Amino acid sequence: MTRQIKVGNITIGGGAPVVIQSMLNTKTTDVAGSLEQIRQLKDAGCQIARLAVPNMEAARGFAEICKESPLPLVADIHFDYKLAIAAAEGGASKIRINPGNIGGEDRVKAVVDVCKQKNIPIRIGVNGGSLDKRLLEKYGHPTAEALVESAFEHLELLEKFGFYDSCVSMKSSTVPTMVAAARLFRSRCDYPLHIGVTETGPVRMGLMKSAMGIGALLLEGIGDTIRVSLTDDPVEEVYAAKDILKAAGLRKEGVNIISCPTCGRTNIDLIGLVNQVETALKNCEKPITVAVMGCIVNGPGEAREADVGIAGGDGCGMLFAKGQQLEKLPYDELLPALLKKIEEL
Repeated sequence: MTRQIKVGNITIGGGAPVVIQSMLNTKTTDVAGSLEQIRQLKDAGCQIARLAVPNMEAARGFAEICKESPLPLVADIHFDYKLAIAAAEGGASKIRINPGNIGGEDRVKAVVDVCKQKNIPIRIGVNGGSLDKRLLEKYGHPTAEALVESAFEHLELLEKFGFYDSCVSMKSSTVPTMVAAARLFRSRCDYPLHIGVTETGPVRMGLMKSAMGIGALLLEGIGDTIRVSLTDDPVEEVYAAKDILKAAGLRKEGVNIISCPTCGRTNIDLIGLVNQVETALKNCEKPITVAVMGCIVNGPGEAREADVGIAGGDGCGMLFAKGQQLEKLPYDELLPALLKKIEEL
């Protein structure tokens, strides 16, 4: 079991449920716009939000956002240790730094001191794209071993100043590297891990890489908090994270939709119907399985374990629950009947 840290009112590690994070794509100087996106993230199921703090103007905006944010906030800091201190004093629930790029040990100590004083954890963010030149020369390229060595160097620096309230991420855009780094780190250390694949590319490939990398580790019991990185609306990152957790069997809340691939027996617009069901149930937190099948001959049987479902026929369909047929309906009544039945569960 890993160590445990507190990010605001959220517990990470130590056997706590895996926490979902995302990062805003608004300008941190846009207080109103950032708060609106934070509310959208919270409504989608996000538990912690991260904001970029690239300059002192952004640090001031961050402090204003902290005053009204419904989620604990992480300040993402690079290069300037004064920004980390300003964010900590402005209400940050966590500081994300790379201790190797904010200056000498005295500057790292200054950040540590304020975080210790305010009980703010630090996330050490190691990224394959910004490794120290010395490590690149040693390993040739950003290997898993290089990422782990970088993480341990940073941890040792924080521990030198008596700081142990840390979380670690070692991200790579290469899935096998990210997975290997997390496995190696976990075999040697019990600090909580923030896992995710970085710079994943367009949405389709991003979802695939994230599901493979994050999912592989979660199935091994590795990972205390996750962020799915997508070139898309951050809200979609949250939905993707929830789906990965559900697929890994780590999240019971929310609808699990099962549907059959279309075939020559399909006489309804199954693809369109499934998309409608998914949209309608996107924010439903009931821990149920919903089936949307293309054939009333096999549908109820194939989806016998579903709590409720619909199966299409020739211009009509069947509403069923736990494999039992309930009602035959015209096609345009299937979705309303399904949603009504779900409300009753």
